[in-house]
Amino acid sequence: MSSLPLPSADGSLRQWSPSGASAPVPPTTPPTSRVAYAAAHVVADPLSADDPTHVVHLDWDATLAFREHLWSCGLGVAEAMDTAQRGMGLDWAATQELIRRTGAAARAGGRPWVAGVGTDQLPPGPATVDAVVDAWREQLELVSGEGAVPVVMASRGLAAAADGPQAYHDAYGKLLSESDGPVLLHWLGEPFDAALAGYWGHSDVRAAARELAALCTEHASTVAGVKVSVLDAEVETEFRRALPDGVACYTGDDFNYPDLIAGDEVGHSEALLGIFDPIAPVAGAALAALDEGDVARFHELFGPTVPLSRQIFRARRSITRSGWCSWRT
Repeated sequence: MSSLPLPSADGSLRQWSPSGASAPVPPTTPPTSRVAYAAAHVVADPLSADDPTHVVHLDWDATLAFREHLWSCGLGVAEAMDTAQRGMGLDWAATQELIRRTGAAARAGGRPWVAGVGTDQLPPGPATVDAVVDAWREQLELVSGEGAVPVVMASRGLAAAADGPQAYHDAYGKLLSESDGPVLLHWLGEPFDAALAGYWGHSDVRAAARELAALCTEHASTVAGVKVSVLDAEVETEFRRALPDGVACYTGDDFNYPDLIAGDEVGHSEALLGIFDPIAPVAGAALAALDEGDVARFHELFGPTVPLSRQIFRARRSITRSGWCSWRT
């Protein structure tokens, strides 16, 4: 392929030709020095009829083939995650089918994967804290039953219903005390979803981080890690250092991931990232270089991908029934 016509900001088309170094050959096995998952996109069926209810119809063959691609690059798959699918048009019925199909593929090849546990099956409108916990339970049962490590995602319903930090401790405590296996938690910050402002009962991001670290300490026997998506490398590093032994920090920071994964003299972040979806071969090769102790090569490979990631995940705006709201892809 020599060039592609791409749309410009003014609506015109311009020809784009690839340049620079060729993509590296990725490893076929997972990295050993870091845990790495790619939040995988889904492929809509372009031939499906327009649905007036805005239900997304998937091309299942292409969707599952892409997961095979991610696994072939040595990455794990993070399925049914919020910034890749949930809240982006995929309803609960399709999400269940997606989890079951990916689970079957993962079991067939013995491949690593995690899957999101949300509350998006709740009806529109206010929900009680108990209803949020029940919704989490339903999704946790499905994800665990398919063999994935559950990722308990931040709930818009809980953000609206909680009246302070204790409500978060109580809600998460009910769910985590019933879990039969390790889970990951996910802190999706306000930069990604304005509806989650004030999560953990605090508007200040550092106070929220301290509250979450305390929750992890309370449930350290169940919480295996926390994915942090707040787009603040300093806050993530401070949070990482505050976690109890045995609870890992997974970066979801699509702006600052190379330095957070590389880490410092105290520790590092594992990875659960949306950007690993489009750059899977590069991500696999960079992590393989880190396995070999070649930090310079690690940064050489990841460095050019950061501008792309910041473009993909830059703040956008969309119109909702209540007016304008910010969101990220």
